[in-house]
Amino acid sequence: MNKVVLIGRLTKDPEVKFTQENRKAVTKITLAVDKYNSKSGQKEADFVPIVVWDKQAESIGNYMKKGSQIAISGRIQTRNYEEKDGTKRYVTEVIASEVQFLSRVNNVNSEDNESK
Repeated sequence: MNKVVLIGRLTKDPEVKFTQENRKAVTKITLAVDKYNSKSGQKEADFVPIVVWDKQAESIGNYMKKGSQIAISGRIQTRNYEEKDGTKRYVTEVIASEVQFLSRVNNVNSEDNESK
């Protein structure tokens, strides 16, 4: 079984892109997931890369901002690719199947920020 459930906060504003082939929406986000250090007892965070597709990706792009809290369930996927210099790289990420918005950060519209 390959099942992951995470609750955390977005580390930056999501950016939705569309695939060239079939115009599917996709966003890659990083989720800061709290954990406690067993030695110090202090709260720390793991930073988990998440890939979200289709309508859920569009919803995240439209409604979530840096700091928004979301719950994700999905599966872990490992893939590899080759750099231009021939170096092979491996990436482990969570492919989201379900997304639930837990809290939103109320930011001023980004267009308003740019005009100031």
